[in-house]
Amino acid sequence: MTPWRGKAIGFLLGLLTRRVQFMVLGLIVGHLFDLGLFRARADNPPPPASPPVDPYAVLGLLPSASDEEVEQAFRRHISEYHPDRVANAAREIRDLAETRAREINAAYETIQQQRRKG
Repeated sequence: MTPWRGKAIGFLLGLLTRRVQFMVLGLIVGHLFDLGLFRARADNPPPPASPPVDPYAVLGLLPSASDEEVEQAFRRHISEYHPDRVANAAREIRDLAETRAREINAAYETIQQQRRKG
């Protein structure tokens, strides 16, 4: 972008109001735009992706576990961490239970998908 485009647009928008203070404000905002103050910063890299989670470890199983064992482990873990069990608890505990229940559900779904493919 050319170094004067923001200033020109800001000034023209201020000129439309026919007030000197808005023309000056348009120039200032345009100048800040030209400096790149309103652009997204590329020097902040995105946070690193979390490492892949082993779905069997989430359910406390070995990969050689049978379908029945997977089902039992899922039901046992989800009954412990279901958010309805801690509905009257503190907000932090409810959030932790919801997060853990999501992890358990995701692990169970992953195992089910892997076994359907294989």
